[in-house]
Amino acid sequence: MGEDVVSIVTTMPVERFAELDRGIAHVREMWPLIDRWGGRLVDAFAAGRKLLVAGNGGSAALAAHLSGELLGRFCDDRDALPAVWVGADQSASTAIGNDFGFQHVFSRQIGALGAPGDVVMLFSTSGRSENLRTAVAAAHRRSCSVWSLTGPAPNPLAAISDEVLPLPGCTAVVQELHQVVVHLLCESIDARVVGRS
Repeated sequence: MGEDVVSIVTTMPVERFAELDRGIAHVREMWPLIDRWGGRLVDAFAAGRKLLVAGNGGSAALAAHLSGELLGRFCDDRDALPAVWVGADQSASTAIGNDFGFQHVFSRQIGALGAPGDVVMLFSTSGRSENLRTAVAAAHRRSCSVWSLTGPAPNPLAAISDEVLPLPGCTAVVQELHQVVVHLLCESIDARVVGRS
């Protein structure tokens, strides 16, 4: 039994590293899109627009992380950038979930906070979450652009988003790759605004 445990421990990371390597190679190929998003966000911020971000579970943590990096700082000091983590207000989220159903927990907030020209960025490893799909509809009603980071495509969220960055792998790997994308996006943004603040 001890040998079986050792065998599992030594073989599982090899496949995980291989999956991460494939995923990182895909992220590298998607760099032009990530950098384009960074430039378009900087333009949106300069025009008085904001970024709204949302996700469920681990993806909620990634959305919160992106918002925190932009409101605070990534690597260098700069002015705060307007990013709102939709879901940060637990009272609102639980009230909406209780009164209207969990499928509306993001759409109600985006419907209230979103404005024409804002960008809504959604994180989903499956691309199947109903509350994110209703968020897309709410964003479009408010004339917001919707960019989604998902797991493998095709998936329902990718199909209705304005732009999508689908990533390969199991749930854990997709979340890890989304974290890399978050930091690359912040790097793209900072390259354009640091020194101009």
